[in-house]
Amino acid sequence: MSGIYIHIPFCKQACHYCDFHFSTSLKKKEELLAALVQEIQLRKEELIGTVDTIYFGGGTPSLLTALELKFLIDAVYANFNVTEAPEITLEANPDDLTETLIHQLSNSPINRLSIGVQSFFEEDLQLMNRAHNAKEAEQCIKLAKKYFSNISIDLIYGIPEMTNKRWLANIEKALELDIPHLSCYALTVEPKTALEKFIKKGIVPPVEDDVAQEHHTLLVAKTEAAGYRNYEFSNFSKPGWESRNNTAYWQGKPYLGIGPSAHSYNGQQRSWNVANNTVYIRNIEAGELPIERESLSVKDKYNEYVMTRLRTADGISVQEISVVFGTTYATYLLQQATQHIASELLQHENERLIITKKGKFLTDGIASDLFLLELQR
Repeated sequence: MSGIYIHIPFCKQACHYCDFHFSTSLKKKEELLAALVQEIQLRKEELIGTVDTIYFGGGTPSLLTALELKFLIDAVYANFNVTEAPEITLEANPDDLTETLIHQLSNSPINRLSIGVQSFFEEDLQLMNRAHNAKEAEQCIKLAKKYFSNISIDLIYGIPEMTNKRWLANIEKALELDIPHLSCYALTVEPKTALEKFIKKGIVPPVEDDVAQEHHTLLVAKTEAAGYRNYEFSNFSKPGWESRNNTAYWQGKPYLGIGPSAHSYNGQQRSWNVANNTVYIRNIEAGELPIERESLSVKDKYNEYVMTRLRTADGISVQEISVVFGTTYATYLLQQATQHIASELLQHENERLIITKKGKFLTDGIASDLFLLELQR
């Protein structure tokens, strides 16, 4: 099973924290859509097997009409072998989700919405420069539930001046709305973003790791009590509502990234498209792929396995490490894990290394300690 990611590089306005590739000008939208279809055709031999997930990310894919989205989906079906019941996700912003658009989307092949709520509080949305307001955040979910059962929302914690009380209210609102899937992320200050500039100038208070850790602990406890499973560090779902797209990514399954800045992975190589709409369109129109590729060494593959699997509820299979990479790697992994097992940040049982609740917020740091820096001889 494979996945296809389609990057829609347009937004109404720039969020202060965002460093993804996008443009606030839609002048080249028609050319871009045609180029996306052409790239799909050019790369139809790159995926082996069937396509199980199609994911529209961005940018803001909900700026497209239902017909434009179907135009892209039809191109995928025409060039790839798609499973009978794929998961087709659209990232959407609340201000785009009118009842008319939601109804149109429900009659299209799209069967899952991922809504970028981020917060139900006006002060947070304004700080992040989101295009929607708190009323729209709640209203669009209620509308979406009339037409879709498979809905996820994004929430951000660790926002400057966000108290524990306000973060808990965000979680409680999501639970009250009975949303089956939550993706929750700590606010990070990316280089060259407006947020970084505001913090440096003292306009916005700095982001504090201790606050984010408190918020994450509250999130894990609150969702667990409500029956959600934290199946991956940032993702929480009711049983049976896990994202197939997310799960495939953390399991290291191949995916093809279409569009400017989109990344791809086939198990042996990583590749990425140029992050420039004009250059992307010009190259694709000339029948050329504006792409860079990187071949992965055994060490790279081991480190990526460790990084992705440790973030999941199932953790790292020591046996699989031994089979795929060899006993030297398995021995090294267990040696590196010893200190974290002793500190009760990792547990080793049933031939698996799994992050404990105590270690959960430190997952990425623990993973880096398990990385292999030098190939074993």
